[in-house]
Amino acid sequence: MVVTNDFPPRTGGIQSFVHGIVERLPADSVVVLTSNWRGSDQWDATQPYPIIRTRSSVMLPGLRARRLARRLVREYHCDTVVFGAAVPLGLMAPTLRTAGVTRCVGITHGHEAGWTRWPILRQIVAVVGRRLDAMTYLGEYTRSHIAPVIGAKATAMVRLAPGINTKEFARSAHGLQRRSQWDLEDRPVVVCVSRVMPRKGQDMLVRAWPQVQQFVPNAALLLVGGGPHRKKVRKLIDQLGLSGDVVMTGTVERDQLPSYYSAGDVFAMPCRTRNAGLDVEGLGIVYLEASACGLPVIAGRSGGAPDAIREGVTGVSVDGRSPTDIASAIVRLLQDPQLSAQMGQAGRAWVESQWTWQSQIAVVDQLIAASH
Repeated sequence: MVVTNDFPPRTGGIQSFVHGIVERLPADSVVVLTSNWRGSDQWDATQPYPIIRTRSSVMLPGLRARRLARRLVREYHCDTVVFGAAVPLGLMAPTLRTAGVTRCVGITHGHEAGWTRWPILRQIVAVVGRRLDAMTYLGEYTRSHIAPVIGAKATAMVRLAPGINTKEFARSAHGLQRRSQWDLEDRPVVVCVSRVMPRKGQDMLVRAWPQVQQFVPNAALLLVGGGPHRKKVRKLIDQLGLSGDVVMTGTVERDQLPSYYSAGDVFAMPCRTRNAGLDVEGLGIVYLEASACGLPVIAGRSGGAPDAIREGVTGVSVDGRSPTDIASAIVRLLQDPQLSAQMGQAGRAWVESQWTWQSQIAVVDQLIAASH
């Protein structure tokens, strides 16, 4: 059984990660317990495995959720539970063991590493670590923060990162159609694909744009995605007089994303750590999707984001708080098409060799098989 708050139709990197795992498991071997979201009834009806939703949009490891999870374990004869985000849902593990679960695995992302910075939250991470049989980590950043907190259980940590479907995410001729759709033909285009929220850095891209246009006057910025910060970014665009140079698409369907990546010459998401380390990037699957589509990548130095690029080979990292640093990286890549092409080709090769779903699902299979 997979227990998670992060699952479609809710959008986001963690949601894509967890769903990518579930859809690659045998449909008759998995059941999903997750929180409610608008459009979930229609989405659930199209899936080949059972999905049970709580009434609320956020599932916490309280009494009601524990009772429901325990009932589902017994009803579906589950012997293994995978928590889509280890903290805090992993606190439910002892309850589920009383129902017959023999192995509990927790997937970690960026927030678990952020929680280790604060004493009370660090204790929660430590407790969850003791209660689970194994925890995963995205990269060296998350491992280095979580491992010291969970003590001896650190030896059971296993690297598990999002996989990329390199057939789906590849350079697409439909990128030209996207350029035409948004009146971006014959312009250098920087694309950012992400939920619009402060950590992701769309606002800093907009602030950097006047500096970019000093050197690349016709450059355009394509911001793909919806999110809670969208109105504020739109207001900033208008204040800076950039409405003719910055496009905000709003939310797009996942199957359209490769065409949007392909509309760009450079990918940039200059993420930044916020809230004293609590709001931090765990990895950034969009960097890998962009690399798979043959784009050079600009990543912010937040948390594990630099783990998703090879510095100077597939892209560059920048200070996500500095419009000047962001603009400098963008200008360099837009003015050097040969370097951009080299980075894009290297990124595609790196994803094909290191970041496919085939290799990641092999890790999941090993984690699950340990209970049998």
